[in-house]
Amino acid sequence: MRWGFSISKVRTAVLIDGGHVRALARVAKHTYNPDFIEKVAHACVGADEALVRVLYYDCALFSGTVKLPVSGQDHEFKASDRWLHQLAAKDLFAVRQGVLKFRGWKPRKTPVAAAALTDADFTADFEQKGVDMRIGLDMATFSEQRSVERIILVSGDTDCVPAMKHARKAGLQIVLIAFPNGRDTPELLWHSDFHRRVAWPAK
Repeated sequence: MRWGFSISKVRTAVLIDGGHVRALARVAKHTYNPDFIEKVAHACVGADEALVRVLYYDCALFSGTVKLPVSGQDHEFKASDRWLHQLAAKDLFAVRQGVLKFRGWKPRKTPVAAAALTDADFTADFEQKGVDMRIGLDMATFSEQRSVERIILVSGDTDCVPAMKHARKAGLQIVLIAFPNGRDTPELLWHSDFHRRVAWPAK
């Protein structure tokens, strides 16, 4: 008599820190857009995993008027968040938006030569707010609801560590993703179950 065994796939969610992936993708000369992000998400999922949801965390580009650092003239930043809506419309995707704050200007080169500085010698300094908090909240929700068994984390932010520890205590497995040109973060490795290297999707 032959016995057949059915092996069910592991219910999995992919959590992507957009700022982290964008920085690595641009260094690797990839065009960063919704289609590329979708390919990255699916490349992270293993053959034994059933994808339940992709959560993407990022900020829309800054829009607003600020004073230039040398001339004092008004400078307007114009941006659209249309690409985030396009990403949210993709199958299984949800977008969690933080806020991009303007923190002033910083010199393009250091040390700074005091003589003959112009506005062109400075670049805008922005800071993401609320992204790591949203990642942590979603990991905590998955831990409490047990709607998935495994979380694939695509991030290099050590602020995720408390949420990772909470999820593992709740019985979920954490997979940490690494790309070819990325650096491993020891603190994240210590609090994950698997370390998975993923190649960039074909252009």
